[in-house]
Amino acid sequence: MKNIEEIYQELLAAFAERAGFTPEEGCDLAVRLWAAAAQLQALGIQADWVLDQSFPQTARGIYLDYHGTMRGVSRTPATKAVGTLRFSVEMTPAADITIPAGTVCMTAGETRFQTTESTVLQAGQLTADAPAEALEGGSAGNVVAGAICILTACPVAVTGCTNPAPFSGGSDAETDEDFRMRILESYQRLPNGANSAWYEQTAMNYPGTAAAKAVGRARGIGTVDVYVAAENGLPPAELLEGLQKTLQEKREIAVDVQVKAPAIKTVNVQVEIAVKNNAKFDTVKGKAESCVANFFTGRLLGRPVLLAELGSRLYALEGVENYRFLEPSEDLTADDTVLPVLGTLTVMEMEA
Repeated sequence: MKNIEEIYQELLAAFAERAGFTPEEGCDLAVRLWAAAAQLQALGIQADWVLDQSFPQTARGIYLDYHGTMRGVSRTPATKAVGTLRFSVEMTPAADITIPAGTVCMTAGETRFQTTESTVLQAGQLTADAPAEALEGGSAGNVVAGAICILTACPVAVTGCTNPAPFSGGSDAETDEDFRMRILESYQRLPNGANSAWYEQTAMNYPGTAAAKAVGRARGIGTVDVYVAAENGLPPAELLEGLQKTLQEKREIAVDVQVKAPAIKTVNVQVEIAVKNNAKFDTVKGKAESCVANFFTGRLLGRPVLLAELGSRLYALEGVENYRFLEPSEDLTADDTVLPVLGTLTVMEMEA
């Protein structure tokens, strides 16, 4: 892309060639040519941007979504983390205290959560639990137990809140790069209503599906098994039943299709981390635990667990100087019928 000065000099040269003289620097005509050069550069930038959005290989944001729509592929949306909020009082109340749905609490980092159902802190009790979800979708809502500690607007007499267990299931919307890969794959593996690409694409477009793998001839000729996972792991029964009905209506003739939950492969993670001189281990440890937990989602269905990939995420965390995996000792190979899930997670400080 030419800069304004280059375009301006070309305009001056073209003018001099036709008029027989070069305008003096700072004259009215030179100013006009400079303004024209700025506008021409802006048009060039706009043309390059339009060209980028015209192809799925370079398009971004909503324009990449348009390419996906043309291929029948939709971006996986962000999901909200869910869990339980526990409200408390300092002294047992003489009467019931109603905590309405929509009551908002938040973490020290200002990630907000709200109750999805009303609950009652009964007279004579000090605590009451209520189901809750993150106010916004995204992995930021996956917080450890005890992270939610700030009341925003609660009924009179309620003095504290916390989460007795971690919030989980939150995920960010599918990134441009991941979505782009699926769009380009739809050109390479053309869904024709009978191949595995069609089953996988149909399953991915069903609400709640984070990953899908189709296995042909799973139970013999004329059979197809479709394994699906939700964002937080195993799919709920309603997802399996709904997708089964959808595929049953759309499948090709004489094919026995079954929608199944994948087998679980538990992966225990034990890692040592060295922190930088200006970082506190406890702070970095919390970030590392969230990083590993967010890696093991339903989107891992049929994918390998590569220590290099997980390690690169840890190394990118602020404050991490080095890391070393003690467990697992090797990569986990991919299997279309298996979903790797996180087992025990131990983050320790690396000895100097």
